[in-house]
Amino acid sequence: MVQMLASPLNSETTDRHFLYIDRTWAQFQFLQKGYEDTIGVRLSFFEDQVEVFMPGRLHERFSELIGSLFTIFFALKGIAFFPDGSTTQERDGFASIQPDKSYCIGSEKARPDLAIEVVVTSGGIGKLRLYEALGIPEVWFWEDGTLVLYGLRDEGRDERLKQSAIEGLRDLDLDLFQRCIMLGETSPVEAVKMFMAGLG
Repeated sequence: MVQMLASPLNSETTDRHFLYIDRTWAQFQFLQKGYEDTIGVRLSFFEDQVEVFMPGRLHERFSELIGSLFTIFFALKGIAFFPDGSTTQERDGFASIQPDKSYCIGSEKARPDLAIEVVVTSGGIGKLRLYEALGIPEVWFWEDGTLVLYGLRDEGRDERLKQSAIEGLRDLDLDLFQRCIMLGETSPVEAVKMFMAGLG
C-alpha cells in the first residue's frame, strides 16, 4: 500500500512524500536500487515503512543555507569538520536514512556526530526515533522558523537540548543562527553577512 502525503501543484517548489507501509527490508533495497540513478530522491526505512522523499526548492534553500553557515562557523572558529551531506546512514535490516546534512566534528567517524533535518511539509517516517535507532549523537530539526536540538542519552533515547553538547558547537549562538536562516529564505547574501558579523 502506498500513501501520498503531499500532493504539490508544482514539484519544483513543493516537497513530495510517498509512504509505503508494511514493507520488508528486501523490498526497501529493491526500491533503493530503482532510485539509485535518480537525482534528488531520498529514501528512508524504519518500522516496516518506506518513505520516498523529493525535496522542493524551499527545502533545499534552507538546507544549503544551513550548510553554508556551518562551514563559515567551523572555518572561522578553526574547528575540524567533515561534511557527510546526505550520505546514507544505515543499520542493516532495521533502519536507513539520508539526512539533509550531516557532519563529523573533530575527526572522521563511522557515524556522523550531527544530522540536520529540514522540515517544510509534514508527514513521513518518525525521524527522531529512526535516528535514535541509528545511534546518531545529535539531530537538529529546522521547522517553522525554529531550530530544535535533540541529543542521545545513555539509555538510547533522545532528549531536547537548549544547546549542543558536541565539542566545538557549544558556543554557537543559536539565536543568531536561527535569525540568519530565516533571513536566508529571501536574502542569502545578507544572511551570510549577518552571520559573519555576529561571529566577530
